[in-house]
Amino acid sequence: MARVFVEVKHQHTVVLLAYRKEILVTMTSLSSGTSPSSPALLMEEGVDTVSNVIVHPLVLLHVLDHHTRRQEVSGRVIGTLLGRRDGRTVEVTNCFAVPHAERGDEVAIGKDFNKQMLALHLRANRKEVVVGWYASAALGDGAEQAPELIADTSSLIHEFYAGETDEGDPIHLVVDTRLIEDAISVRAYRSTPVMVQGEPLANLFHELTLTMESTEPETISLHKMVNGEDGKNSS
Repeated sequence: MARVFVEVKHQHTVVLLAYRKEILVTMTSLSSGTSPSSPALLMEEGVDTVSNVIVHPLVLLHVLDHHTRRQEVSGRVIGTLLGRRDGRTVEVTNCFAVPHAERGDEVAIGKDFNKQMLALHLRANRKEVVVGWYASAALGDGAEQAPELIADTSSLIHEFYAGETDEGDPIHLVVDTRLIEDAISVRAYRSTPVMVQGEPLANLFHELTLTMESTEPETISLHKMVNGEDGKNSS
């Protein structure tokens, strides 16, 4: 059934409306006369929803490498995030690439590849579970072109990963891979379904608090990578 996508951005919240055409009139009338407190418009929010995300440097390095090795005709890249969840905090410790294709408002995900890669990772570390998915957000090569953080098809991909996580509440990590500054822009989101008169109408993406954290071995490795050339010259 055909879907219409409308993206609405307000501060750090992105709303993706993916609604059926036959209820377009209903949505138009609600948006013009319904207040946020109306029972006709509900945003489902659980008690133990994620509010904090911790990301390890290995994850960012992998996303950058994945984006660099992509085909020239490809746009953004996506992959599965692995880690653990403790209450309202998600710690992302690892990830792997997943092939996908986007054409208009349609998206195809390599589900079998994702399943096989997950099985291999679990053989090496059974403590890690699927906690969400990542995507690169670079658009073009010009510094004046702002990246698209949440694409129209992000809602569909998020629905797939909702079925891959134990809690059904995946996080979405977006990395700006343009590297036009000395820092890497990274943002984390979680999605809340918007219900209109009992119908699932949209996904509301909330930006979460994100911090970078590294273990002692990771810190040593990063210092070696940064100072590797100097260390070679000094020896």
